[in-house]
Amino acid sequence: MTADQTLSDPRELASWLESGCKPERDWRIGTEHEKFGFLTDSLAPLPYAGVRAVLEGLAEQFEWNVIKEDGYPIALSKADGCSITLEPGGQLELSGGLLDNLHQTCNEVNTHLAEVRAVAEPLGIGFLGMGFHPTARREDIEWMPKARYVIMRQYMPKVGSLGLDMMKRTCTVQVNLDFASEADMVAKFRASLALQPIATALFANSPFVEGKASGFLSYRSQVWTDTDPDRTGMLPWVFEESMGFERYVDWMLDVPMYFVRREGRYIDVAGRSFRDFLAGRLPGLEGQRPTLADWEDHLTTAFPEVRLKRFLEMRGADGGPWRRLCALPAFWVGLLYDSANLQACLDLCQDWSLEDRQSLREDVARHGLKAEIRGRSVRDIARELLALARQGLARRQRFNGAGDHEAGFLNDLEEIVERGTTPAEVKLEAFEGRWQGDLRHLFDEYAY
Repeated sequence: MTADQTLSDPRELASWLESGCKPERDWRIGTEHEKFGFLTDSLAPLPYAGVRAVLEGLAEQFEWNVIKEDGYPIALSKADGCSITLEPGGQLELSGGLLDNLHQTCNEVNTHLAEVRAVAEPLGIGFLGMGFHPTARREDIEWMPKARYVIMRQYMPKVGSLGLDMMKRTCTVQVNLDFASEADMVAKFRASLALQPIATALFANSPFVEGKASGFLSYRSQVWTDTDPDRTGMLPWVFEESMGFERYVDWMLDVPMYFVRREGRYIDVAGRSFRDFLAGRLPGLEGQRPTLADWEDHLTTAFPEVRLKRFLEMRGADGGPWRRLCALPAFWVGLLYDSANLQACLDLCQDWSLEDRQSLREDVARHGLKAEIRGRSVRDIARELLALARQGLARRQRFNGAGDHEAGFLNDLEEIVERGTTPAEVKLEAFEGRWQGDLRHLFDEYAY
């Protein structure tokens, strides 16, 4: 299929998803992470002028290609598939290349952060990895000049109370992983969706809202519970017998649209049905049918805890320091790219009901590793999963120049489980103790 090919049958949409199937030898790792920019003198959120200066500096010093919208730089790209994009509140996101192993992933992260630091420091700009902005109010953060965000921000308050916070004040790290077949996709989708709250707990790193303790360890996770129920959550039907590419398409056809792009212009169709678009009945575009590019755009507007494109996206983790940017892909690669571990994950959660999974997803946002499901603590489950992931990574036999395999990237997570407290709780302890309630220390100690 080509991007401009017109579509009219849901089976075409499912076939495109299925075209992502790859033999195991071709499975790759794609890591994405977001971070908050701030002015180092005032700690104020970075306005677009500062974001633009960083983008232009990266392009000039490190040979990135600038992408503009209406004359404004809004992204960078490279021929190898890497890109740097802007989230609605100016959060800077690296979408990394498709890499063979975690050593390459960590090199990519280190290179990116070094480049950003080289450009940002002379400008008096810093970057912080957290799941939710610890100090800024909504109104303190500028909207980025991207037309799709204008449409989204007008629609969000109609369907939830925290959608604008999701857009402006959250950051995540995620990993994108491949599948071999429809059956393999379903198995990985079910295992990762059920266990996504475990990752949320391990990576919980957003305990503050507007300078105060929020009562949550991952307030970012809590925000998603009141953003838009039509496009978020734990997708209970993934665990039904009918699950497959066509079932996911059927759901996406009823996820309300945001926009359609035509000739470089964004047309507001927020709340309309892609199912109607497929039938040529989209109000304002009657008689027109979607292209493959429209379908790809629409897929990016769903935000479940695990998202399907031609790969699977793990979306449950807060942003954090560089070590955990490498730890997240290590966790999921060790579990899902090893057939024995994938089955062990399915076995672990096979008796969890819809209500169990939903309660766990809600509880980890507040209680982290202390949350429980079926009488087991999340800490205990995380310990079991990390042991499996370590074995899976060792079996992959991907070594660096020093002869180390990939399991070392789990060390930070194993320390969290051994300690029994999330990164959020470590910050809360400092906030209530040596920081004496002053979050300026957080920026000093945790900026990249």
